[in-house]
Amino acid sequence: MDSIKETIAAMAKAARQASQAMTRITSGQKDQALLRMADEIVRNADIVRAENQRDVQAARSAGLAPALIDRLTITESTIAAMARGLRDVAQLPDPVGSLGPSRVRPNGLEIARMRIALGVIGIIYESRPNVTVDAAGLCLKAGNAVILRGGSEAIHSNLALGAELRAAAREVGIPEAAISIVPTVDRAAIDVLLGLSESIDLVIPRGGPGLIRKVRATSTIPVIAHDAGVCHVFIDESADSEMAVAIVHESKLRQMAVCNGLETLLCHRGAAERVLPMVLKDLQEAGVEIRGCAATRAIFGDALLASEADWAEEFLAPILAVRIVDSMDQAIDHIRRYGSNHTEVILTNDYANSQEWLRRVNSSTVGVNCSTGFADGFQLGLGAEIGISTTKLHAYGPMGLEGLTTRKFVLMGDGQLRG
Repeated sequence: MDSIKETIAAMAKAARQASQAMTRITSGQKDQALLRMADEIVRNADIVRAENQRDVQAARSAGLAPALIDRLTITESTIAAMARGLRDVAQLPDPVGSLGPSRVRPNGLEIARMRIALGVIGIIYESRPNVTVDAAGLCLKAGNAVILRGGSEAIHSNLALGAELRAAAREVGIPEAAISIVPTVDRAAIDVLLGLSESIDLVIPRGGPGLIRKVRATSTIPVIAHDAGVCHVFIDESADSEMAVAIVHESKLRQMAVCNGLETLLCHRGAAERVLPMVLKDLQEAGVEIRGCAATRAIFGDALLASEADWAEEFLAPILAVRIVDSMDQAIDHIRRYGSNHTEVILTNDYANSQEWLRRVNSSTVGVNCSTGFADGFQLGLGAEIGISTTKLHAYGPMGLEGLTTRKFVLMGDGQLRG
C-alpha cells in the first residue's frame, strides 16, 4: 500500500507541475501534439491491438458480460475513430484565453471573464479504452493535465495507448506528465487518488452506479459524475406512428452498449392502441425483449411483465421497459422518479406539448421528435467528448472543451482606485 501511495502521489505532483507548464504551451503546440497522437496511434495500431487482445481474452475468461467486452474491444474502426477524434479536436477553437463579453463600470473599469484550464483532472472509468484517447486529447486541448485510471479489464490497452500519447506530447515540447496512466489495477490506487485534493482539481467518474457511488462517497475533490443512461422516449397522444417506429427503433438498436440508448419507452394511453403495437412488433422482430406494464401486455401479448426494478435499469442489452401513462404529467413524474438526468425525448405533433416538455424536463439533453442518440459530443458539434455529465454543476450533458475549463474575472483599468 505504501508503494501505491508513493506512486500515485508522485504522479499527481508531476501532473500539477505539468499543468502549470501548460500555461506556456501555445495553441499551435497543442494542435501539433494532437495530430501527432493521431498519427502514432494509427502507425502503431498493431501494438495497441495486440495489447488489447490480452485484455479481451482475460475478460472472456473472467466471464464479463458481452456488452462490456464490446466496449473493451479495439477494432480497426475503433483505431480510426480514435485518430479522427484527435484530429477533430485539433480543428476546434482553443477555448483557453478567450474573453467573453466585457462591460464598463461607471468609473471606467472594464470587466470581462477569461477561460482558463481547470488544472489537473482525474478521470476514473471502466471498460472503454477509447476514453483514454478522447479524455487525453480534450484535456490537453483545454490546457489541463490529466490522470487516467481505466478499469482493470483494460489495463494493457490503456498503457499501450498512453505510451503513444505521451511520446507524441513529448515530441512537441509538452510535458509527458500532462498525460498520466495509473499503472496498477489495485483498487487502493483509486482511494489514494481521491484523497489528493492538494494536487488534483476535479474528478470525473465514468461507469456503473457502484463506481459513481464510491467516488462520490470517498472523494475529497469536487466530482462531476457521468452516471448511467436511463433514457426515455415518450410517445405523446398526437405522435406520428411511422416516426415513432423509426425513432424508437434507432434509439434502442443503433448501438445498445452506450449510455444514450433508449431503455424505457413511455406511451400516452390515447396513442397506445394506435401506435404501440407497430413500435413493439418492429422491436421484437429485431430481437428486443419487451418488458411491459399490465396495460402494455393487454395490447402486446408477447411482452413480459415488467418489475419495479426494470424502470430504473440501464440494460445496455436488447431489452426495453414499456409503460403506458395517462398524461404527460405522469410521464414526467416517471422520469423524475426513475431517470438518471441523461436524455429524454418526446414524440408529438402538438407544439404546445413539445414546448412544455422542453421547459419541464430538466435532464441534461431533452429533445422533440428525434433519436436519443443525438446526446453525443460529435452530434452536437462539440467534437470528442469527455462523457455525458449528469451532474448539474458545473457542466451538464455532453462535456466537451468548454466543460474542461472555468472562467476568471479580468479587470482592465487606467489607474482606478476603489477608495
